[in-house]
Amino acid sequence: MPLIIDKKTYKSRLIIGSGKYKNFEETKKALEASGAEMITVALKRTNLGQNDKQKNLLDYIDPNTYKILPNTAGCFSSEDAIRVCLIARELLNDNLVKLEVLADKETLLPNEEETLAAAKELVQLGFSVMVYTTDNVELAIELERVGCVSVMPLASPIGTGQGIKNSNNLKNIIKNANIPIIVDAGIGTASDATIAMELGCDAVLLNSAIAMSDNPVQMAEAMKHAVIAGRKAFNAKRMKISNIAIPSSKKTDALS
Repeated sequence: MPLIIDKKTYKSRLIIGSGKYKNFEETKKALEASGAEMITVALKRTNLGQNDKQKNLLDYIDPNTYKILPNTAGCFSSEDAIRVCLIARELLNDNLVKLEVLADKETLLPNEEETLAAAKELVQLGFSVMVYTTDNVELAIELERVGCVSVMPLASPIGTGQGIKNSNNLKNIIKNANIPIIVDAGIGTASDATIAMELGCDAVLLNSAIAMSDNPVQMAEAMKHAVIAGRKAFNAKRMKISNIAIPSSKKTDALS
């Protein structure tokens, strides 16, 4: 099955963010190396045309080639997130948004109540909502029920690089979902991305793991291959784990 988000098919199962790079040129090079077809942009922090006195990311990244996914990073209430989404729709003439409503500036964890409230309102306003959330299984089910096109549970807190902290919850979210489940936040290195895909996630979204590495372009390429490897391993289905050693060859004497 291909990755389909809001009725559009994507070959790549990696989505990258646009923050924390040295400049827009590095962002562009990392995006190209990653093979990603979608890049998410924080409208509160990055110029997409709302400020004609600043450099515009769209001068470096062609929206005809890459899907620009505006997000509401930096919002702490449903009202603020909805306002940012309305601005994004006006700038990009597109209904697809990534919803983030954070609880506080310290943990940067999702505010579950405000996230759900914003998701309901945005869907009613005609938006296609990809929603950043906790690994709360019941909340993930409810976000799908209200009409979100993708649920994006965190692996661990934003920017920590701790990898997946609760694989059982992720598995349960995936098991109960009928829409793409995309791990978002907490990925630190390529092996983390591979594990997320091996668990059955439909895609991985990451930013800091690439942008904060010593060589963002090289790490972007590593993430590209990690996601591909993880998806192939998931489809192939791993061998059963055994408590005892099992010889690689059959139990016959080849010399007899």
